Amino acid sequence: MARTPTSSGDEVADNLIEGYLTPSTTPMQHVGAYELPSIAEVARIVEQIRALLFPGYVGPSVARLPRTELGIMVRERLDEVRNGLRRQVYRAIHHKQQIANGTSLADCVECADVADDIAIGFVAQLPALRDRVAADLHAAFVGDPAASGLDEIIFCYPGVHAVVVHRIAHALAREGAPVIPRIMSELAHEKTGIDIHPGAIIGDAFFIDHGTGVVVGETTRIGDRVRIYQGVTLGALSVPYGAERPAPGSQRHPTIEDDVVIYAGATILGGDTVIGKGAVIGGNAWVTASVPPGARIAGSHSRRDQRAVVGE
Repeated sequence: MARTPTSSGDEVADNLIEGYLTPSTTPMQHVGAYELPSIAEVARIVEQIRALLFPGYVGPSVARLPRTELGIMVRERLDEVRNGLRRQVYRAIHHKQQIANGTSLADCVECADVADDIAIGFVAQLPALRDRVAADLHAAFVGDPAASGLDEIIFCYPGVHAVVVHRIAHALAREGAPVIPRIMSELAHEKTGIDIHPGAIIGDAFFIDHGTGVVVGETTRIGDRVRIYQGVTLGALSVPYGAERPAPGSQRHPTIEDDVVIYAGATILGGDTVIGKGAVIGGNAWVTASVPPGARIAGSHSRRDQRAVVGE
């Protein structure tokens, strides 16, 4: 049975507008003010950066370009990335400044200077960033015998896509950009089902196999040559209701040392939890205490062995 309207569209619109002007909900709206960062533009910038990292695989074709024309094209792409980043980072810094000062300035020269420095600093890191991504690709090829080649990995592997975007977002965050790195990580999360906070510190040759449902928290530290599978959580212990929030930047997530393997569904929690070098964490294991180097933690099918090692 059709529902009878109880109010007209005009009444609903008026009620919504009144809500926009209510002080208690003011942070939920941004009407008639300066421009905020654009998620669509940030997504475009991520693809432009990926095209610089994987020319020919991502972005316009570069087939049969002579070196001179290739150089011109790369310089043009770098300018596009730098200018696009500068605009989006400026908007993010400007917004943060307005919230902090409680004002609504139309322009912010200082914000523009900072945004310019961040964009230039990030672009300068791209050659080194490409080297790190190359190590991640090699780790994926070595770690998955099903991979037929690096082309398949670049085109098809969600774990590699998420790690590449994390490398980009983390580098930008280290330059001091607010909000934009988090938008980048959420774009990758939406596409792959893998949630890596841009603050997480991840070493070389990192491989996420399959990947769906992986969560890596903000203060997680991961060493070199670490391999994890789908459904793994590297998280923080829950803050009790009513308790004071931890200080920003405090170590809340685990540390994973070099050469660790973490199988599907494992959950590792807590800022004091350290998984020692070369340890193997079995599928569906629940770990909230440190594990010594080289240890083998059984999954849910053998909780006795797990307790014996992690002290639960």
